[in-house]
Amino acid sequence: MRRSVSIFSVILAVALPALAASIQTAKPEQTGFSSERLGRIHETVQRHMDAHDISGAVTLVARNGKVAHFEAHGLADIDARKPMSKDSLFWIMSMTKPIVGTSVLMLMEEGKLRLTDPVSRFIPEFKGIKVAVIEDRPAGPFGPPPAPAPGTPPFFYTVPATREITIQDLLTHVSGLNSGGPASNAEVAKIALKSGESLSDYIPRLATTPLDFQPGTRWQYSATAAWDTMERVIEVITSEPFDRFARERIFDPLGMKDTSFRPSPEQLARIATQYKGADGTLTKVENKPIWLNSPTYLSGGGGLMSSAEDYLQFGQMLANRGELNGKRLLGPKTVELMSSVFVPDTLPGRAKGRGFGLSVQVISDHIAANTPISNGSFGWDGAYGTHFWVDPKEKIVGLFMIQASAPNRSMTPDFEYAVMQALIDPADEHN
Repeated sequence: MRRSVSIFSVILAVALPALAASIQTAKPEQTGFSSERLGRIHETVQRHMDAHDISGAVTLVARNGKVAHFEAHGLADIDARKPMSKDSLFWIMSMTKPIVGTSVLMLMEEGKLRLTDPVSRFIPEFKGIKVAVIEDRPAGPFGPPPAPAPGTPPFFYTVPATREITIQDLLTHVSGLNSGGPASNAEVAKIALKSGESLSDYIPRLATTPLDFQPGTRWQYSATAAWDTMERVIEVITSEPFDRFARERIFDPLGMKDTSFRPSPEQLARIATQYKGADGTLTKVENKPIWLNSPTYLSGGGGLMSSAEDYLQFGQMLANRGELNGKRLLGPKTVELMSSVFVPDTLPGRAKGRGFGLSVQVISDHIAANTPISNGSFGWDGAYGTHFWVDPKEKIVGLFMIQASAPNRSMTPDFEYAVMQALIDPADEHN
């Protein structure tokens, strides 16, 4: 065992200097981790590779602003036998949302919007939005009413929203805007995004569709609609496309050189192949959403590509309460606001112990949530299995980057446990 730990330390010492100079590296023991125990991260990933959940992964763990673990596992492409690399790129899908959320909060700090502002202040089509009510048809004299034919929408009618949806509603998934309900799904399908369209073309049409519930009455995930709308709000305020705003205000200051809505040919070659695991095999997935890598449509709900190293810069900025390497994006109190519980776990739709803040999940009770990460930790996932969290108490940033269709969601808690069991000098021992 001593020999394996020694080999691991040598590999770590050789590999970590490849990380950008903006984040320092350190031996695990210097950051309060055990080198031997951090080796269990690879064992965890290997179990999921052996189970054919994934072909490979990149994992990264930092504490106190120093990287203690950074490892590539398995293959980025099975057919080509291409190894996963630390600079492999991933469609991060919904991990785009916290970047949009940060952009909104930057504009809030500048006095250009308020969380309580109605969305219609910036996109007038949202004024007077309706709410869909699924019709419960009573049985008639000749038996029950006919059910909708397979593949057709349910019977529903609309009522006025009790209030307008706000910026805060969009950031916290309580707006009801295309949140997976059958009525809104059917109506949104009628106004589907067309090739060549932009946010300015599509979002006003989206405003004509009914909400799934009265704003603020439940938490229900809006995969793309709320966030694409939020991104359009940013464009209206700044009079520039969101990718330019994000590049100038977030990516360039943080040194996120590989994060983009539209990868270059060189970057496309570095994107890990997406696979779907089923029945003990991995199958390559070719179909992608129309907006992914679109030349015209930037999805705030899930359009970005990034790397583990790049996203660490963003996560570390949040862990540092809004600043990285002398570049301040947010004030400390704004990061505190972002990671506060706006939606408690008592609101219908939320899981126990897991509240929701402004674009991020917040652990409000780690026992109820069945997670080893500290209360107050915050972060989010992506539809293809990527995951990050910031633990303010332990000053940890954790990143798990994979590319899987319909991923096995047990990988996220498995990674969190693998990281936290390696922590041998927790913060509470110094209190």
